[in-house]
Amino acid sequence: MKDLFSVAGKIALVTGGSRGIGAMIAEGFLRSGAKVYITSRKAKELEETRARLSEFGECIAITSDLSQLDGITALAADLANRESKLDILINNAGATWGANIDEFPESGWDKVMDLNVKSVFFLSQKLLPLLRAAASNDEPARIVNLSSIYALRYSHQDTFSYSASKAAVIQLTQQLAARLVKDNINVNAIAPGMFPSSMTAFLMEDEEALNQSIPMHRVGKLEDAAGTVIYLCSRASSYMTGGLLVIDGGTVISAG
Repeated sequence: MKDLFSVAGKIALVTGGSRGIGAMIAEGFLRSGAKVYITSRKAKELEETRARLSEFGECIAITSDLSQLDGITALAADLANRESKLDILINNAGATWGANIDEFPESGWDKVMDLNVKSVFFLSQKLLPLLRAAASNDEPARIVNLSSIYALRYSHQDTFSYSASKAAVIQLTQQLAARLVKDNINVNAIAPGMFPSSMTAFLMEDEEALNQSIPMHRVGKLEDAAGTVIYLCSRASSYMTGGLLVIDGGTVISAG
């Protein structure tokens, strides 16, 4: 039982790992003894995060643009040159777009769908050889996809493509889980509520009001994100695939 929640010695890839919830997850893995690759499109920010997280363990940064298939293919090839297996894939990279319904542009729709949905499928696809190499019946490989509470409730914001994309992630998670269970690859999703990130920075400006809007009266912390994902990537969740865990301080169940 003492190793039930261990990810020590695992190799993990966290996309969008340079900031926000991705950096929280990466730090949690590193503090728990995993070797972690982080990716982001912005090289300077990624390197700064890698330098900070390296205090906790072996953290390697790979600059990549996952909004394009070429970038996805290049990342998978780079990782295959470095590792013979991959235990954990965290599909966290994402984008949002807000605009009035009468003015919402096709470019905003496509940008969000390409990164939030398309990249989740194709990166998982391209990394299947490494995930299969790590997988066994006793210890499945893991894919964890990042959805959102706004896949489950109205966001009160004009982020039409974001909410739609995150709902699509839940269904894609189930589809992948059903298909990959025979390969001993468990696929699950999390639906975070409010966590500090570049996407939520404008909401964090009035922190007191934001906290009051959440039933637990606080935003999510590193331990909340990392603890949930570590559970999904440890022996404790070996019998779980196709599932969704909501981590939102009670926001969805209290929505009126």
